[in-house]
Amino acid sequence: MPILFLAQFSATVRNRAALSSSIARTRAAFPFDPSLMASSLDVDVDARRDDATRHARATVFVASRRARASDMTPSTSDGRASVSPRSSAEKAPPLRAVPRATFAMPPKKDQTPVEDVGAAKFGRVKNNLRMGIVGLPNVGKSSLFNILTKQSIAAVRGIHRRLVRARWDFETTDDGREKRPTQENYPFCTIDPNEARCPVPDERYDYLCDMWKPASEYPAFLMVTDIAGLVRGASSGAGLGNAFLSNIMATDGIFHVIRAFDDPEVVHVDDEIDPVRDLETITAELCLKDMETVKRAIADEELAVKKNPTMKLSALFKSTMERVQEMLSKNLAIRTGEWNTPEVEMIKEKLPTLITTKPMIYLVNLSKKDYVRKKNKWLPKIHAWVKEHGGGIMIPFSVEFEQELFDLGDDSALVEAFYADNEGSKSALPKMITQGYKELNLIYFFTAGEKEVRCWTVYNGALAPQAAGVIHSDFERGFIKAEVVAFDDFKAIATKPSMAEVKEAGKYRQEGKAYVVKDADIIQFMFNVTGKKK
Repeated sequence: MPILFLAQFSATVRNRAALSSSIARTRAAFPFDPSLMASSLDVDVDARRDDATRHARATVFVASRRARASDMTPSTSDGRASVSPRSSAEKAPPLRAVPRATFAMPPKKDQTPVEDVGAAKFGRVKNNLRMGIVGLPNVGKSSLFNILTKQSIAAVRGIHRRLVRARWDFETTDDGREKRPTQENYPFCTIDPNEARCPVPDERYDYLCDMWKPASEYPAFLMVTDIAGLVRGASSGAGLGNAFLSNIMATDGIFHVIRAFDDPEVVHVDDEIDPVRDLETITAELCLKDMETVKRAIADEELAVKKNPTMKLSALFKSTMERVQEMLSKNLAIRTGEWNTPEVEMIKEKLPTLITTKPMIYLVNLSKKDYVRKKNKWLPKIHAWVKEHGGGIMIPFSVEFEQELFDLGDDSALVEAFYADNEGSKSALPKMITQGYKELNLIYFFTAGEKEVRCWTVYNGALAPQAAGVIHSDFERGFIKAEVVAFDDFKAIATKPSMAEVKEAGKYRQEGKAYVVKDADIIQFMFNVTGKKK
């Protein structure tokens, strides 16, 4: 049996060699060039090319069948077939060089990969991300959350405003204005997390609404979660520690509220004001919780190796876990480290619930007086601490200032007078919201028309079909193309609520599945869904 198998294998190899030789001779005998055919005959090049290709394939097939019989001659004593070499006179002539037609492909569009920043570096790449408001008790978290919530209700227009407002029960004054919420003055006023969405302020969205004057208007929203305050020892279960930390894990970014104002009527959990100490407390508790997560992941990996003798701990896993533990032991957030791509992927795979990988924005709550004069004794110390711990975004604000501004309502005259009385100081809420949106690595595109103007949130780097899926799953499933115009082009060209002028100027373009959606694109999707879902 082995001898017979070897004989069959040898014959197969010789057959293939003969076949290759025959194909080469056939190609030399039947050269084809579409450009030469087109130059001599007034015919369709593509059609003739297809005919010639089919002819050549048929010729090669026939020649190869003949080669199996003609090129194989019995040359061994046992009658097995072998290839008899041909004489030099019988060798096929060399391939004749002929000019070929050049079919140039259009240059590829610049598809520069989008850098992963903020939540995208270690977190989820989705469009339903949210920021959690974190801090010690009585630093202004719930007050800020309430202001953001009321701000969202006041900013939403038309029927959508009424629908959102219907979810809330407000007390009103004698003149019909809403009262500010009553704030409790003791730790752990907030137990269960509260969630709300805040509209993202954008002049581009306002411009489109003013241009189209649609029946419905839908801005982009930032999801915000108010989380219970934490105290020293939270990582070990002190206070509401475990619940606090689990709620943070469920968010994708952090607003860290720091108290930098003196008010004897507002109790501090440590009985005295020291923002740097508060920063150390929060950071230490987050790092301790992450250290527990890392140790548990290492133990699980080692146990898996023990159970499976073929497995072993990779060098990448060991080195990454050692670096993570070293940073956490020094109370340094993992997001502040310099990590290469394999290490980032390892952290995302083995440590998906780490808290210190989430992007963080430091919100320093000042008194109204300090906010207006832009001076506070704690700001330089806070800035130095943040810089020493990897840097980050720091936004001073004042709950007191924001609350007084909100109480004025939508009266523009009163608002302008308030700004003038406070040395031109403006609200920090728009910067807070837009920066949080950016740190989550989110952008939005517009759909605009007479019926509605709407912002659609997608992650930065989303392709056109994925953006279409945000509107409806059928849009992504049956995606054909996207008709796109950049907002800046529309604003510079259009004088009326129509795309006609933009099309005439050549700025209205069609994009396919590989198009990366840009911030503030105005898009109309074309799709076709005829079959059932697969």
